Amino acid sequence: PAPLFALVLILGACRTENAEQYRPLQSGRPVSSAFDADSWRPPVDSEIPNDSLGASVRRGLALFVNTNDSLPAYAPGSITCASCHLEAGRNVDAIPLTGSHARYPTYLARSGAVVALTERINYCFTPNLAGRRMPLDSREMQDMLAYLAWLSRGVPVGEGHRLPGSAGLAAMPAGLEGDAVRGEGVYTKFCAACHQLSGEGSPALHPPAPALWGPKSFSVGASMTREGKAASFIWHNMPLGAGKTLTPQQAFDVAAYISSQPRPDSPGKENDWPRGGAPDDVPYATKGHVAYKPPARLLARPNPAAAIVPPPRRAARP
Repeated sequence: PAPLFALVLILGACRTENAEQYRPLQSGRPVSSAFDADSWRPPVDSEIPNDSLGASVRRGLALFVNTNDSLPAYAPGSITCASCHLEAGRNVDAIPLTGSHARYPTYLARSGAVVALTERINYCFTPNLAGRRMPLDSREMQDMLAYLAWLSRGVPVGEGHRLPGSAGLAAMPAGLEGDAVRGEGVYTKFCAACHQLSGEGSPALHPPAPALWGPKSFSVGASMTREGKAASFIWHNMPLGAGKTLTPQQAFDVAAYISSQPRPDSPGKENDWPRGGAPDDVPYATKGHVAYKPPARLLARPNPAAAIVPPPRRAARP
């Protein structure tokens, strides 16, 4: 009958439309996409909406930029999220967070588990800020998620990996190794004006210069204690506003000098990379890995249990 034939046509059209809008994923990558990663740009602060969601986004941005002032119980040092994720997470040469909301959940080799974005944020708070993990259901965590979601506006799920910088800090030339003795000279000449000879940083500067070692700095578990990672960040971005002016060797040397200094411990670090395969420049021992140039001294952390992010657990059986 004609009505039944019309219904079949309508249902067929719906299936075609749905197939276009919701393409299946294969191996974590879309079959096809109209997303143009080359022309996409992150939103600017003036585009934050003036509504309840916008208020959460603004709180998340404030937490991101002023982490230690806003959350001293969870980030007690002289370092913030924006200390590494420059330009509030937009700088493509400084671990950008654009598209991060579209890249999680994902497998994290360091934890040996698939983790959500909330857990990844806590992995930043604990080793990188030498702080404590935040409650996953806290308003502060939701505000930070709101900011990251807004910063990733328009990036489809499965496409975040196509954005510049999404793979992390760029690899440096192979074969380079840092020399801490030479690095001290580089640090004195190019870094001490902002970070001070003591490495304690200058919180009064705008933006603040974070502490690079000592009790207020990042822990031994932070990515910046890895010589290759730190050298890449330094070469691309430092001195601030004059990135790529040091030689790659100078960047490696100053990275070696900074990494050799005393800093907070990272509780539970021996359980990182539980399946093996830790990067060669990790400065502490893990499964199948010998510590690479460990710091001179590790400083004890208060309440070490709160500095550990456990892997996701199975749901309790009824």
